[in-house]
Amino acid sequence: MDFDYFLSLNSKMEEMRLGGLESQFKMVPKERKMINVESIKDPKKAAVLALFYPDQFNLTHFLLILRASYDGTHAAQIGFPGGKFEENDGNLKITALRETTEEVGIPMEKIKMIRKITDTYIPPSNFMVSPYLGLSHDIPRFKTNHEVEEIIEVPLQDLLNENSVSVQNLTTSYMQNVDVPCFHLNDRVVWGATAMMLSEIKDLIKESLR
Repeated sequence: MDFDYFLSLNSKMEEMRLGGLESQFKMVPKERKMINVESIKDPKKAAVLALFYPDQFNLTHFLLILRASYDGTHAAQIGFPGGKFEENDGNLKITALRETTEEVGIPMEKIKMIRKITDTYIPPSNFMVSPYLGLSHDIPRFKTNHEVEEIIEVPLQDLLNENSVSVQNLTTSYMQNVDVPCFHLNDRVVWGATAMMLSEIKDLIKESLR
């Protein structure tokens, strides 16, 4: 998708009704039941950023990262830049911006926030993650920190392509050998909370194209 065309959709995307859990749960195994948010006890807060930007041909891409291997629940996983809320942040939007700057080197002032989408709960780590959509008008110059193993630049058109959706037999935190809906993007399997967020983003963008 041409980046100028993507920019023209932003005003619609800002105002549109979100797909919410209905969109997100397209990308979870049928064995996982929808969680009652009120039943979640004292979740930790975090925020991530889905950053959209042009490439050298002015085609729209978004950013995923492969997290470095470390002793933690989300080590060596594919996701968006982001992390845990800190009191100095003041709000979760700042958390998403700060973490993006720290992890991939994009200055906060270079990012325009589009909107927040539906919070996503991650049971294994008891995090409630607030995802934000943002954009950079410039081709990014990434500078990763120790938390990031690899930058993954995904053409937006690949996400919108229905052929990118598949099912993979995986072992998850709550079940073994279960068929899990996933996205195949840049020869990577993207599943779990990141796939749930991407599903809502995909539905939002597709709806804005109508």
